[in-house]
Amino acid sequence: MRITELLKKDTIILSLSSSSKEAVIDELVDKLNQAGKLADKEEFKKAILAREAQSTTGIGEGIAIPHAKTKAVQTPALAFGRSKTGVDYESLDGQPSHLFFMIAAPEGANNAHLETLSRLSTLLMDPSFREQLMGVETEEDVLALIDSQDKGDEEEEAAVEQKEEKSTKGKVLAVTACPTGIAHTYMAADALKAKAKEMGVDIKVETNGSTGVKNALTAEDIENASAIIVAADKQVEMERFKGKHVIQVPVADGIRKSKELIDRAVQQDAPIYQGSGSGGQSSGQEKEKRSGFYKHLMSGVSNMLPFVVGGGILIAISFMFGIKAFDPNDPSYHPIAEALMTIGGTNAFGLMIPVLAGFIAMSIADRPGFAPGMVGGFMAATGGAGFLGGLIAGFLAGYLVVGLKKVFSGLPQSFEGIKPVLLYPLFGILLTGLIMLFIVIDPVKALNEGLTSWLKGMGTGNLVLLGLILGGMMAIDMGGPINKAAFTFGIAMIDAGNFAPHAAIMAGGMVPPLGLAIATTLFKNKFTKAEKEAGKTCYIMGASFITEGAIPFAAADPGRVIPATVIGSAVAGALTMVFGIGLPAPHGGLFVIPVVDGNPLLYVLAILIGSIVTALLVGVLKKPVNE
Repeated sequence: MRITELLKKDTIILSLSSSSKEAVIDELVDKLNQAGKLADKEEFKKAILAREAQSTTGIGEGIAIPHAKTKAVQTPALAFGRSKTGVDYESLDGQPSHLFFMIAAPEGANNAHLETLSRLSTLLMDPSFREQLMGVETEEDVLALIDSQDKGDEEEEAAVEQKEEKSTKGKVLAVTACPTGIAHTYMAADALKAKAKEMGVDIKVETNGSTGVKNALTAEDIENASAIIVAADKQVEMERFKGKHVIQVPVADGIRKSKELIDRAVQQDAPIYQGSGSGGQSSGQEKEKRSGFYKHLMSGVSNMLPFVVGGGILIAISFMFGIKAFDPNDPSYHPIAEALMTIGGTNAFGLMIPVLAGFIAMSIADRPGFAPGMVGGFMAATGGAGFLGGLIAGFLAGYLVVGLKKVFSGLPQSFEGIKPVLLYPLFGILLTGLIMLFIVIDPVKALNEGLTSWLKGMGTGNLVLLGLILGGMMAIDMGGPINKAAFTFGIAMIDAGNFAPHAAIMAGGMVPPLGLAIATTLFKNKFTKAEKEAGKTCYIMGASFITEGAIPFAAADPGRVIPATVIGSAVAGALTMVFGIGLPAPHGGLFVIPVVDGNPLLYVLAILIGSIVTALLVGVLKKPVNE
């Protein structure tokens, strides 16, 4: 099958009117839909945007290849659009894109269609072909140019065979793979092969595309290789590379940094792959620097974040009806407030710590670690161990299951099938549960009670020092036992008729998310794109007294973020005491400011000063990030 059997005159736009990425996507989707190629226009667009969310398809050199493989496609097709002025498509090289090929592949696309689409990716790697495309004047010229360059299936297969015969002499191997396996997979392969030829380096590249594995690396290839480049954004088989120098990068690096990767491979500038011991799957996006403790922790935090954000905002909305409007026994009761609190507080926040622990354990021990981690996290949440207990549960469950894998490795082969469904969950949940129940939870609860008693003894002491301590405690573990100890003390002081401590506590609890929100606004180069987006949400969470909004930042960089938040919260707590503020309401956030004892504006000032202190410290302490 030739490329021009998929690209037709009625799917070509020689002069795009769009000036933004989303507008280009809309224009090309509309063109395909008008040509009768789509079964569901909106679903296809969603699939295109979902692919863009994984990584941009603006590959640089003025090219963008938005693509999707989905049941929303009725007939396999290509749409071509050209913009002479260029469009900011968030390309890998930061330059405007001029040539756009939108690939529409149905869910059940056959190999002939997918291989034809992959050949288009190869053509686009040729600078002269791109230059000619920019100069064509009619739709017929576009089709004629592509036809003249398209080798067709038989010629392509012959070329591959010739390359394979030569590549068996090579020392450098590579594997390329992208989520859809249509475009980036083959473009990375071609970029690596072209650069290797230019550098005089023999290379063999295995592609993991939609049609399956092509040009597979053999055991002999791997044995003789000096290094292996894995440029992949999806899981590929890794155990075969155990003991070899392996470079793991995203598939985009295979396209954009082919020379650098080949240089590293030739010089064996890469760690020796030790093997995962958990199924042999890996992704190039698991970068070398993000390994071990950090990788496992971030796996838990990233999966926990939607529960923190979604649940926290629902809690904040419930407060708009009144601080205790969710309580049926309170005069301000409102059924909507109760529903929002039940969904956001009881359920979403209730799942936060189990999800954190479950995904930490899964990162360590693969799927068998998930159930023990979830159970351990649930026990931490319900037993009063909080966020810190969840962290302990996740790492405990993960490494217990790793140990179980070693213990059970000596069993006969016939037991392989029952290990993941019986042995790992049974013993993993049992051992994790016993350790949490009898070793972890009680000491954390004892710590909580001890801190509360200690704080009660300071109630008549130096109020400024007390505010400093209480405010700082709210930021140490952000919802964990230390935070809860301060909160419990504040409630006890309200019952005793002393409203000052609780004002310091509530101010200290608002500072971490607000301070980090301000930091992501002022110091954009110190945060990743995802963190900057989370920072926007932190404005709402901080204003709503949801200290947990700062947890993802603290977990990602505890050595810098936690000291900054503790100092800022301590400053805010001390200032509330200096300003003579009291808070009779058993909660925090903007909603309770009108009911404070003392000057509400000074209370707001204390919170703002503490938040700015945190933001400035974070800006000074954190290092710039490179994404």
